[in-house]
Amino acid sequence: MRIDIITIFPDFFGGPLDYGIVRRAREAKLIDVHTHDLRDFTHDRHRTVDDRPFGGGEGMVMKPEPLFEAVESLLGQQSAAAVQAGTATVLLSAAGKLFTQEMARSFAKLERIVLICGRYEGVDERVAEHLATDEISIGDFVLSGGELPAAMVLDAVTRLIPGALGNEDSTVNESFSASDGEREKAPDGQVATGYLSVAERGARAGGRGILDYPHYTRPPSFRGWDVPEVLLGGNHEEIRRWRRARALEKTQRNRPDLLNGSSRRGEDGRLLLESGPNVKS
Repeated sequence: MRIDIITIFPDFFGGPLDYGIVRRAREAKLIDVHTHDLRDFTHDRHRTVDDRPFGGGEGMVMKPEPLFEAVESLLGQQSAAAVQAGTATVLLSAAGKLFTQEMARSFAKLERIVLICGRYEGVDERVAEHLATDEISIGDFVLSGGELPAAMVLDAVTRLIPGALGNEDSTVNESFSASDGEREKAPDGQVATGYLSVAERGARAGGRGILDYPHYTRPPSFRGWDVPEVLLGGNHEEIRRWRRARALEKTQRNRPDLLNGSSRRGEDGRLLLESGPNVKS
């Protein structure tokens, strides 16, 4: 299996790649790991990979152009929905589906995985919609970016590749090796593993929170995929409602377990009904 990691901190992986099962799997040529500096795919003298988001908000958002260029340099132009069989492009994201042992098993059967490490306040939504085949989170807590989660995914997948552990029975009785319905749970009923915060900043008191809303930065039109007009109009109340609706929609799609009763009543309930199951903008 070949694993490519796209990051702004390629040196970070010098440690995780050089120890334990991952090192032994590399030496046995069971996996072939390559790290790629995202800044190598920029074209300005400052090697810029982020920009301010449309609609305002805190922090910076990772731009789509260098990420598309990086992935396409590895996989070719058909790196999104038409990607060749046996390959996954995985965005490590606070707003993704929860990574599970079952996902690790499915990834371990592939020939190639590209891991995109998010940073800053998020990644332009067009990366999740049109470039990545999977958007995953590793739990309900806050990290600074996707490098640690990428290392965790790499480790979880590597140990499931035949020959990596030596004794194939070693993975059978481990935690989370049973079916989804039989897996050991943490006391609150949630799987006891994690990555990044999936709870929206400033989530309402009493709720478990919802996923972050989609972010968009320049250019306003990228390969025919436009920034939603509401973010360009300057109406702060419309922007607030749109962001809340999209966050609720994404939570309902990727992490319905986070939506409690209060999330389906009042304004949130109305926004969910107005959005429908597949609204994109």
